[in-house]
Amino acid sequence: MVDIATRVWNHKWKIDPIVRSLIDTDFYKLLMCQSIFRNKPDTQVTFSLINRSKHVPLAKLIDEGELREQLDHVRSLSLSRGESTWLRGNTFYGKRQMFRSDFMEWFEGLRLPPYHLERKGDQYELTFEGKWHEVMLWEIPALAILMELRGRSVLDQMGKFELQVLYARAMTRVWEKIEAMRGIPDLSIADFGTRRRHSYLWQDWCVQAMSEGLGPAFTGTSNCKIAMSREVEAIGTNAHELPMVYAALAEDDAALARAPYDVLQDWHDEHEGNLRIILPDTYGTKGFLENAPDWLAGWTGIRVDSGDPATAAQIAIDWWKSRGEDPAQKRVIFSDGLDVDKIKTLHAQFAGKVNVSFGWGTLLTNDFRNLVPDDALAPFSLVCKAVSANGAPTVKLSDNPNKAMGPKSEIDRYKRVFGVGAQVAEEVVV
Repeated sequence: MVDIATRVWNHKWKIDPIVRSLIDTDFYKLLMCQSIFRNKPDTQVTFSLINRSKHVPLAKLIDEGELREQLDHVRSLSLSRGESTWLRGNTFYGKRQMFRSDFMEWFEGLRLPPYHLERKGDQYELTFEGKWHEVMLWEIPALAILMELRGRSVLDQMGKFELQVLYARAMTRVWEKIEAMRGIPDLSIADFGTRRRHSYLWQDWCVQAMSEGLGPAFTGTSNCKIAMSREVEAIGTNAHELPMVYAALAEDDAALARAPYDVLQDWHDEHEGNLRIILPDTYGTKGFLENAPDWLAGWTGIRVDSGDPATAAQIAIDWWKSRGEDPAQKRVIFSDGLDVDKIKTLHAQFAGKVNVSFGWGTLLTNDFRNLVPDDALAPFSLVCKAVSANGAPTVKLSDNPNKAMGPKSEIDRYKRVFGVGAQVAEEVVV
């Protein structure tokens, strides 16, 4: 097992680059990329880094030259033969050859497109523009790089023994969380922590700890490279990015109202079984389900990613019942701001009513809260989102207004079209 503290102490980034592979990314990005490659190959999209935690001055903490080195390194990456073989030949969600030959031939020749980086006060403006299926693959590496460089700026000031104690404490914290979840009957939990992880080595350690500590209750990881190297399941389906871009491409209000369902129709034509998971909150869960076509009720489940999770899960249960479906045969995946107490509470509330699963993110792979002075390693809210498509702005409403994004005039229009009324603001937990 890697001695992470020693590796950090002896740090040379060319040995330990922050992103070390094009598949050091989340599985859902590759699934979405293939869908976009097939259905929207000519769409031009701009992605932009958004630091919701303004109190974290990234441009003060991170050297611009080092940031550029890491970004340039990602642009030098291409699929290895072993990675290509794994994607082409492995079984994902019970299906062999999930990735089609035409997509794989394109992916094997891919180098990520250029980026634009500019310092604006104490923050960085980082954007990516180009064909949607190319620039979308910048999202996860960009977030991982910024998160880890901010962490390295703190770790670089620490001594060898201080680092050893830090990681010992952090490992103990993760293990205590794992032990606290062992008593949950029929637990189903996966690692969703790539984008805001402390580091690749730390995420890899957390996955190994989860696998040993929870056994079959640990269902896998969203990180493709770690899934391949540790021989665990790659977990993921789709994200808000799809409906956000489809909606931005809509030519009028009627097309806008249809856009979230057009996305899932395209997905329905490509995938089946456990890949048919609805993410309904992009423009409000309640309205989405009320207006959903009947065929969507036959999908496997729903992922809850904003707002009050218990409320969203109950809305889903009521909707399935109203459509003649048995909720006990459906799956609800909770994935927003999870930690042990919330996992225990939600499992106790919904086990037996639905099949409950959890995608555990930042507070698995980056919980260094209160372990260093000034809480300088605490995770923070950093996102990289599609902000325009073919020149039109994108919008996300969410079930939590604190997660909304887009121009105010467009947010107001989307609220009108999707019938979104008053919302309850929730603290954004990373």
